Amino acid sequence: MRTLLRPVHLALVLTYLVLSALPFLPLALGLPVARPAQLLGMAVFAWIAAWALFKRPAYFHWLLLPAFLALPAELYLYLYYGQGISTHHLGIMAETSPLEAMEFLGARAWLLVAVLAGVLAWWAATWRAALATRELDWNDRSRPLVLGLLALCAALFAYGQEAGVDGIPAKPATVDKSRYVAPGAPPRAAASTLPRLPHWAQMPFEVKAFAQSWPFGVVVRGLDFYKERVYLADLHRRSAAFRFNAVQADPGKAPDVLVMVLGESARFDRWSINGYARPTNPLLSQEPNLVSLQDLITSVSATRLSVPVIISRKPAMQSLKDGFTEKSFLTVFKEAGYKTFWLSNQISFGKFDTPVSVFAKEADQVEFLNLGGFTNTSNYDEVLFQPFARALGDPAPKKLIVLHTLGSHWNYAHRYPARFDQWQPSLAGVHKPVLTDAAIEPQLNNSYDNSILYTDWFLAQLIGQLKTGDKAAALMYVADHGQTLFDGACRQVFHGHNHQYEFHVPALAWYSDAYGRRFPDKVAQLRAHRSAPLSTENVFHTLVDLGDIRYPGDTLERSIASASLARHKRYVDSYGWADYDNARIKGDCREVIDKGTPLPRN
Repeated sequence: MRTLLRPVHLALVLTYLVLSALPFLPLALGLPVARPAQLLGMAVFAWIAAWALFKRPAYFHWLLLPAFLALPAELYLYLYYGQGISTHHLGIMAETSPLEAMEFLGARAWLLVAVLAGVLAWWAATWRAALATRELDWNDRSRPLVLGLLALCAALFAYGQEAGVDGIPAKPATVDKSRYVAPGAPPRAAASTLPRLPHWAQMPFEVKAFAQSWPFGVVVRGLDFYKERVYLADLHRRSAAFRFNAVQADPGKAPDVLVMVLGESARFDRWSINGYARPTNPLLSQEPNLVSLQDLITSVSATRLSVPVIISRKPAMQSLKDGFTEKSFLTVFKEAGYKTFWLSNQISFGKFDTPVSVFAKEADQVEFLNLGGFTNTSNYDEVLFQPFARALGDPAPKKLIVLHTLGSHWNYAHRYPARFDQWQPSLAGVHKPVLTDAAIEPQLNNSYDNSILYTDWFLAQLIGQLKTGDKAAALMYVADHGQTLFDGACRQVFHGHNHQYEFHVPALAWYSDAYGRRFPDKVAQLRAHRSAPLSTENVFHTLVDLGDIRYPGDTLERSIASASLARHKRYVDSYGWADYDNARIKGDCREVIDKGTPLPRN
């Protein structure tokens, strides 16, 4: 006891206790903690294992560096979003430029740098303390015994993973990745012939839960992220042989041009065509051939997770998993004889770095035009006009053009030129505004509405180009997610929460007169279903149907342009998978809370 009470030893032990207590921070914020007993038990087990393996703290202190480095981000995420670092957050960090991070954090960026410097100094000081003492070395006879028990636990765990435990299925030994597996079907695995472990030999905690522990669980999260990166790199190879076997239903009356516009951070109730008091859609409101969909939701409020559900048949409840074994609607249209274009004003860090860019590379022509990130020096969405005009002028008789916009991405005032700064005061000219500062609420909301006004003009210009000539053309627009904007007494902003404002997104369809004459039934169904309960899972099937394309196993029950449209369960990522249509909406933040028991995230 005297040894532990020495200042140098007390500093080390308190440091380790503080790191281990981080998973329990939500309790101080009034939030629940899942499996607290397991978290505590895993922390104790991990410390014993590390001390036994390395003998002295100075030898394993280096393993704690990732936890120290992640500490500022973990605290920030808990304070502002009520959740810790996940593989998803690591993906966002990897796909975010330093300039965008500086813009998002504003003055807090320097505070974060100062905190990070302090954390590094803390780590260095405790490492020197660990290096200077030998009194905490594990030298007695218990260490070989503990090492033996650890080896036994590792052997039992490895055996249980291979053979399984009574009452618990075994991990698949081998999976045939060369053959396509239908959505929802189990992987083809070789069954283990080893006898199963008895139930009492099961590990007393879930392996996945270890990633939520601190400090060693942080390494597990990093490894999970690395494995996902490898998985994405392998995804293109694994799906290369995938085919829809799509064909034009009637080659004699195929549409000439289909356009899919992927919006960004747009909120349904800020569009005047949806009832907003401000005239944010003065141009679109004059389009007689425009159908605004009134009840379409996204399953998750993050671009990298929501867009794959929009452009492929990826189920909503798989949206938290990176990648998908199928290809997107780009391949459907290519198989049916269309030339395909992907024109993006968002950034790409490489062919396989983001779940979205993996799908984008299916197109015949791909252009990522925003090389500067999301700063005030980045492009407005109108930078897409020139490549869009080139695509329209391409001699290919049938074309699908996808435009991925910046829309209303923060900083909202950077998303539109000065002539659209209609509602003031705005954030225009404000140096490094802090998104989470409630004092800028009026400027923030005015700038957001101005960005919607610019989106209205942007879409109207696209429609204007489609009107030239007598093209049988159709356009769809859908936002990836919405925003929370200091609504009423709600003091939260941005996205990544569990709010209806972020799930309910604007979506619309427009068709040319020539398209309406060629496909009157599809137009009639679009109009008939404008108020139907829909989700982003409907978009893939609708766009393919608007192209009058068919393939084996197609699902017209999900097409808004089909008389076969049927209602489906709409799940959103809110404390698990909540049934959106069986949820209560709580408070000014309009938090979505399932009236029953949400399904677990897999």
